[in-house]
Amino acid sequence: MKRISKSPLKMKKIKLLRFGRDFKPDQQVILRDYLAIERTRLANERTLLSYIRSSLYLLLGAIALYQLKEFANFKYLALTAIVFSVVFFVIGIYRFTLLKKSLKRVYYKSEEKDANDQEG
Repeated sequence: MKRISKSPLKMKKIKLLRFGRDFKPDQQVILRDYLAIERTRLANERTLLSYIRSSLYLLLGAIALYQLKEFANFKYLALTAIVFSVVFFVIGIYRFTLLKKSLKRVYYKSEEKDANDQEG
């Protein structure tokens, strides 16, 4: 019996910040590989959360510096901290989505390779 594998293009689009599994364990992927993919996915989520945490800390620091009335020069430092906060947030989301797409590509390539090995 010939197995038809789904191509990544036919899969429905995944929302930007949806956490959880993008794929289900299959008979073609052995348990060790599946667990390695899960560990990498969880590490990717932890890294995103650390970027968000750093961004929020910079934002809190910027708000505190902006509220100091006695030191007018700190307002420029507060604006700089706000800019870096946004930059950290954007970099974190960019790296998260980049690695998430890379993981999906590796998973689907291994699935296609297993399907080709079984046919031949």
